[in-house]
Amino acid sequence: MSENLIALMPELWIALGQTGLMLGIGLAAAIVIGGPLGVLLFLLSPGQSMAHRGFYVALSWVVNTVRSFPFIILLVALVPFTRIVAGTSIGPLAAAVPLSVAAIPYFARLVEQSIREVPRGVIEAAHAMGASELQIVWRVLVREARSGLILALTVLAVSFLSYSAIAGVVGGGGIGDLAIRYGYYRFQTDVMLLTVGLLIVLVQIIQFGGNALAARLDKR
Repeated sequence: MSENLIALMPELWIALGQTGLMLGIGLAAAIVIGGPLGVLLFLLSPGQSMAHRGFYVALSWVVNTVRSFPFIILLVALVPFTRIVAGTSIGPLAAAVPLSVAAIPYFARLVEQSIREVPRGVIEAAHAMGASELQIVWRVLVREARSGLILALTVLAVSFLSYSAIAGVVGGGGIGDLAIRYGYYRFQTDVMLLTVGLLIVLVQIIQFGGNALAARLDKR
C-alpha cells in the first residue's frame, strides 16, 4: 500500500460514513414518500379502483418533470431549498436533500411498475371478498409485489450510490469528494483507483444482497 493511501485511511473512513449517510437518507425518503406515491399513481391510473384521469395526469407530470432533471442540475437548482432544510449548502446532510428529492419520483415509478405486475385476478378477488382499499394495498399489492419492490429498491440504491459520488463534486462529501480532492486535483492516481474500486465493491454488495432477498421473498 502506498504512503498516499496509508495517510488517507482516516479520511477514507469518514468519506465512507458520509456516503452511507447520504445514501441512507435518500433511500429512507424514497421508501417513506416515494413508495406511497408509487402506489397512488397505480391506483389513480386508468382501469384501477380509484382511477381519475385528471389527478393521474397531473401527478404523473410532476413525477416525470423531476425525473427529467440531470442530477447535477437538480443539485444546483435546489441550493436555496437545501439551505432552508439543512441550514447549509455543503456537506453530506446538504447533499442528502437533492438526493432525496431525486429519489422520491424515481422510486415512485419503480413501485408503480412493480405493482402493475400483480395479476389483476388477485386484485379483483380481494375486491369481491369485500377488502378495503388499504387492505388491498398492504395485503395484496405490496405482498404480491414484494420481490419486485426489493429489486426496485436495489436498482435505486445502486443508481444513487453514483449520484452521491457526483454530490462530492460540489462539496457534498463522501467518496466522490475524496476522489476529486486527492485523485483529481492532486493527481494521485492510486487514490482515484481506490475510490473507483470501493464503489465497485459497494455496488456488488448491494446488488448481491438485493437479489438474494428478492429471491427469498419470491413465492412464485
